[in-house]
Amino acid sequence: MTARHTQPRHCRDTALRVALAEGGGWTSWDLTPAQAGTLADHERLLRMHPETATRWRLRAKDRVGSVRLGSGDGTVQLTISPKVPVDRLLHLVSYAPDRIHFDPRPVAADPCPDLLPALAHAFVSAADRALLHGVLHDYRETYDTLPVVRGRIRHADQLRRRPGVPVPLEVVYDDHTPDIPENRLLLAATRRLLRVPGLDPAPRAALQRLTARLDGVQILPAGSPAPRWTADRRNARYAHALALAELVLRGASYELGDGREIAVDGMLVTMWQLFEAYLARAVGEALRHRVGGRPEPQDRNFFLDTAGRHVLKPDLVHYLPSPRDGVLRQAVVLDAKFKTKPQRDDLYQMTAYCVRLGLAEGHLVYASGRPGLVEVPVGEGTLSIWRHVLDLSRPWQDLASDIADLAERMDTARTAGGA
Repeated sequence: MTARHTQPRHCRDTALRVALAEGGGWTSWDLTPAQAGTLADHERLLRMHPETATRWRLRAKDRVGSVRLGSGDGTVQLTISPKVPVDRLLHLVSYAPDRIHFDPRPVAADPCPDLLPALAHAFVSAADRALLHGVLHDYRETYDTLPVVRGRIRHADQLRRRPGVPVPLEVVYDDHTPDIPENRLLLAATRRLLRVPGLDPAPRAALQRLTARLDGVQILPAGSPAPRWTADRRNARYAHALALAELVLRGASYELGDGREIAVDGMLVTMWQLFEAYLARAVGEALRHRVGGRPEPQDRNFFLDTAGRHVLKPDLVHYLPSPRDGVLRQAVVLDAKFKTKPQRDDLYQMTAYCVRLGLAEGHLVYASGRPGLVEVPVGEGTLSIWRHVLDLSRPWQDLASDIADLAERMDTARTAGGA
């Protein structure tokens, strides 16, 4: 039996609000021709079938989030709620924020008691990882007036401002400082989250600790644009936290409106892509911490054929020094599957990866199901394909330990195989 939904009335927003669930069944909605046309133009997001001239059956596809579609009388605010609780979703996002598609048009969202604390937890988690080895510093050219020489005297400024006066001196010097764009962005996001009404004590305390750690960083004036930063090797450990900080600071995101609604940017997440990116980066970090080497998420350096026309696309290849010559070579391969049960094609795909990479074992990681092992005869040997399960229904705080356990099992399989 399907539910019938009609358009609610809102004093500030006349858009039809359509709420669907990831993996949910069909629901019935009353749509005007313009609204039906808007949804029909976005078939990548949902399926739809007509029941009558004005009633349609709708069902979500594999994306979750909220986005505003269409214009005028055909405007629809589509919200697709994830099967994964919001705190787990944001934990995944903290590792893979580049997998989110943002829509600049604001949407209205009913206040959810878990939304903002979950965002704060995800941001704190990413920021703590970024600052694990200390606050990032960099050299900045600083112009100052001092009683002693530091750096170089700015002779032109000295003569123009104080002709014949020996002190103070107009100088310029390179200052090794934490007051750089990356830290300004983290501090601005921290202060924004601290202004959220009703934030739980635990994330509030964690945010206050972040503020203390960023002492010496300039506070952005109200209304200032977010600091610009460029990804490089120097700030690579900051990348995830900075992407989340930009999410926090986007437009009017997460600012309470009239007390009944929250204005947020449109955001859509394709869950299977997010799951793949999260696993590749989280497991890669765990393996690097455990055995060293270099993880390569979404490695595209190998081809199935000699002509190089068919690229292999494993979600993670981890490289370790060879015991023979110390050169980094592929040692672990992983592929993530956001599926309800294993399929034969997954085994064929992993077999190709292992044969081409010269590995005796491969790892498939599912979001549900049962773990297992498939032994594949290859030549005179045997290829081991392991099926692992990462249960996203577990509390997000436990997922980190689950990732560490997964990295340990992968390392054990590798060493047991004689690698």
